[in-house]
Order: sequence, then C-alpha cells, then structure tokens
Amino acid sequence: MEKGEIREVIYASMRTINEQKDRGDRLELKEDTCLFGRESKLDSLGLVNLIVDIEQRLTDGFGVEISLTDERAMSPENSPFMNVKSLTDYISSLV
Repeated sequence: MEKGEIREVIYASMRTINEQKDRGDRLELKEDTCLFGRESKLDSLGLVNLIVDIEQRLTDGFGVEISLTDERAMSPENSPFMNVKSLTDYISSLV
C-alpha cells in the first residue's frame, strides 16, 4: 500500500468520527492533526473508535489485517497516534 492510500483510509475514518461531533470539535483532515494527547479533539473512546474503523477499512478495502494496538502503539512517548502523519508512517511499516 502507498502512503497516500493509507492517509485516505485514515481521513475516511476521521470523516466518520466527525459525523458524530459538533462542528467546532471536528478533526481537521491534515497530516499534522493531533489524534492523541492534550491537543487532540478525541477522547479515549473516540480514539478507540477511530482505530477500529481504520482497521476495518484496511481489511475490507485492501485485505490487510493488522492490529494498531500493540505495546509500541500504546506508549505515550512514541505513540503513532500523535498525528495523522505518524499514524500513516506506522501503518506503512506494518503492511
């Protein structure tokens, strides 16, 4: 998979999450959008929903079955969920 395809999967999942959020709380579809931490507009349940949606889209659309919730991913210091770019890079390393 190309990184552009991965990024579009992430954006599609973000759009799904945004449908449930108020206008001012929606995630921007940009590479530097924070997904985890103080600056994020996602709470812990929102992050879980995003992860599940991304995994499902990768499986359904590309036949790629991965788990985004391994030990490295859950580390606050090196979390791939810091922003869209880091998540794209992380998924790219798994596929």
